[in-house]
Amino acid sequence: MNKTVYKFFEYAYLAMFLLSLFAVISNWNSNPDRANLFIFFGVVALFMFFFKRNFRKKLEKRQQNKK
Repeated sequence: MNKTVYKFFEYAYLAMFLLSLFAVISNWNSNPDRANLFIFFGVVALFMFFFKRNFRKKLEKRQQNKK
């Protein structure tokens, strides 16, 4: 797959983290249960961002070594 596609999905996870963070801030006082759910989604999205980024860098390094 093209590396720009990998980068797109990385930043999509980062955008999901930012949206979750916004949802946590807006729901913190009015609905704390919903805020806790978005905290979980934000943590998972942030983890996936770093996981995908690490995977992409390993893949690029492997492709450079083949050449």
